[in-house]
Amino acid sequence: MPRHPSDRDVLIATIGKPHGVRGLVRLHPATETADMVEEIGALHDEHGGQWHVRWKAPGIAALLGADGQALPDRNAAEKLVNRRLYAVRDALPETDEEEFYHVDLLGMAAVSSSGEGLGIVTKVHDYGAGTSLELESGQIIPFTLACVPEIDRKANRLVVELPEMVEVEGDLSGDVKIRS
Repeated sequence: MPRHPSDRDVLIATIGKPHGVRGLVRLHPATETADMVEEIGALHDEHGGQWHVRWKAPGIAALLGADGQALPDRNAAEKLVNRRLYAVRDALPETDEEEFYHVDLLGMAAVSSSGEGLGIVTKVHDYGAGTSLELESGQIIPFTLACVPEIDRKANRLVVELPEMVEVEGDLSGDVKIRS
């Protein structure tokens, strides 16, 4: 049975479809550059497997198990499709002052500029159009400098400037009214 990643695990890559018959896989990095996946070294999955990655071509990798052996064939690679590879946060390089791993933001207290508590960051979403933070209340905050102007790592909190709320009313006919 898969275990859930710990609070300190950082998603590094997701294993995709097999490539060819010799155990290679398509690998989808969650890192800034694909090279970082190999540079990080020891990775683990939610089933307890230990892995190292060796790039063979852009997007194509050999996965080496804890024994140092690559996957033997396509059948072994097929069993790993959609498996996520993680690294322990402490094993990753430190970020610049204005950079964050998603796991660094989880658990931070969100407060307004006046100091009012807004909740705790429970999820970080990044679907490609921009990162957003989800608070325990379900409220979504765009992770932009305008909406999150200050992050204090030592105090484990971030200041949130809530964007103006926009409500859209309408029906399927296409008539829409915007209230602000």
